[in-house]
Amino acid sequence: MARATLTISSKNYSSWSLRGWLLCKMAGLDFEEQPVATDDPEVRQELLLLSPSVRVPRLSHDGVEVWDTLAIAEYLNEVAPKAGLFPKDRAARAHCRAVSGEMHSGFYNLRSALPMNIKAQHERFKIFSGARPDVQRIKDIWTDCLATYGGPFLFGEPTVADAMYAPVCTRFRTYAVELEPPLQAYCETIFAWEPMVAWAEGAQAEPDEMIELEVEF
Repeated sequence: MARATLTISSKNYSSWSLRGWLLCKMAGLDFEEQPVATDDPEVRQELLLLSPSVRVPRLSHDGVEVWDTLAIAEYLNEVAPKAGLFPKDRAARAHCRAVSGEMHSGFYNLRSALPMNIKAQHERFKIFSGARPDVQRIKDIWTDCLATYGGPFLFGEPTVADAMYAPVCTRFRTYAVELEPPLQAYCETIFAWEPMVAWAEGAQAEPDEMIELEVEF
């Protein structure tokens, strides 16, 4: 597979960059990271407005340029069909696409109330009422997937869905969201996942901070 470039922003704050990066790792893609400064206007839009529609992360590979995490996932599934980004079973594959799409297009209140910040960890944190239905819906999705497919990942083995929900695991840890034991075990699986460990190490080493993202929404 040809060497690629993945444009990303902050490892500590950027949930969308994390998703794209995990997908590339899962696909076995040989790629270089191309960081973009956090004062870049588009990057600040991604981080502060929490928008999935800007062009970060952006994958350049074999003459193709693709952005948007789900578009990256579908592209990588085409170029690396044996990587198992989606489940083999047709019904499970449809389920995986549905919950991944729900994460991609929804949960705005949760993103606003609980911005990703891997370095931070609160002992307690009051979640405003608008975000609570989002938290419960994610718990319901995880509970259903883990019960249906047996864990330890949402569909048994790592899939696109885990890349989409990995940033939520970090948010729940940062803001001390209480989880039932099976859901906490899922988060621990994500934290121990080799590519996630590598990303978290990069986040911890990141020197820059964005004051705006320390604000409680």
